[in-house]
Formats: sequence, C-alpha cells, structure tokens
Amino acid sequence: DLYRKVFVFRKDPSNAYVVLRAKLQQPLQNFTVCLRSYTDLTRPYTLFSSATKAQDNEILLFKPKPSEYRLYVGGKSVTFRVPEGHGDWEHICASWESATGIAEFWLNGKPWPRKGLQRGYAVGVEAAIMLGQEQDAFGGGFDVYNSFSGELADVYLWDIGLSPDKMRAAYQSLRLPPAILAWRSLSYEVKGDVVVKPRLRE
Repeated sequence: DLYRKVFVFRKDPSNAYVVLRAKLQQPLQNFTVCLRSYTDLTRPYTLFSSATKAQDNEILLFKPKPSEYRLYVGGKSVTFRVPEGHGDWEHICASWESATGIAEFWLNGKPWPRKGLQRGYAVGVEAAIMLGQEQDAFGGGFDVYNSFSGELADVYLWDIGLSPDKMRAAYQSLRLPPAILAWRSLSYEVKGDVVVKPRLRE
C-alpha cells in the first residue's frame, strides 16, 4: 500500500525503472491508465510503458515536450496538446476503447478533446509493464534520454474505460473501482535508483 507515498526517480538521465506486476487474463478491449507526476524535465520522458513480445509500444504514455502528451496503443499514437505545467503535480488519465477506437485524455480532472486510435485492436496480455522508461524491446531497450526523473504516484490501470465521474474521483484521490494495478495494493519491483518516500505535499 503506497498511500501518501511516491516513487522518486533521483537521477537524470537514468536507467532506473519500476516493474509493475498485473494479472491480465485476456487481451484488453478497453483500458484506463492514471498517474500523478512531478518533474522539472523539459526533454522527452516516459511515464508508463507496457510492451509485449509482438509490440514494444502496446500502451505508452509519453511526454515529448512540456506542451504535449502522447498516448500509444499497439504502436500507433495520438497527441494531446496541453498548457505547459507550472512546476506542480500533474494528474493524467488516458483511456481507450477498442469498439469505437476512442482515446480520452484527462489532465488534472479535466477532459481534452477525444481522438481516434486503433479501432478494433486488442491490447496483448503477456506484457512487461513499467514506469519511467520506454521499452524498445520486450522488458528493455531503453534510451536514457527518454527516461523519467522526478516523482510518480497514484498509478492505476483498469481494464475498463472509466466514467467521467470516476476520472474526476481519480484526480481527487477518492474511492475507485477495483483495478488491475492499484496504488493501494501495488505489486512492484524497483530496478536501479528509485526511492520510495512520503509525499511532501498535496
């Protein structure tokens, strides 16, 4: 239970990452990923990466520059243009639904215009899931200049698209539906220079 705690990725650039263990039974037709990040990086960096042997960017949350977030599903991506942060925590949620190919992106509890991505695709389950590095191969192939440096918290993965109410609840750290990956019951392994510390501020 990592309640009120954070992962601190201390170095920049870094080869450190956190492996997350999820029990996925079948390919995902829908998903929602949420997390909170706190960093002063202006170069590209990776927040969340799920890779299978067939596809290294099965699910990827990537920030190429301060004014953009990019969501990859099955190797294809959409870009959400956002205001540059003011050196504060940023809470993001990205959801995707196979049936419509609709990708949603929420920043600090507010939805961005929806985009179309990978209609009819299914996200593979034999996945290596990690925070802080982009995988260019299954479980590896990192570019340290795409690594994350800073603090991460409140990481969740659901096999459903969250409703708008639940998206806002995630931002406010309220009660949430059962998740495949949940911050309050996270199965994880730290690889390299990452430290678990109490959260300094709300």
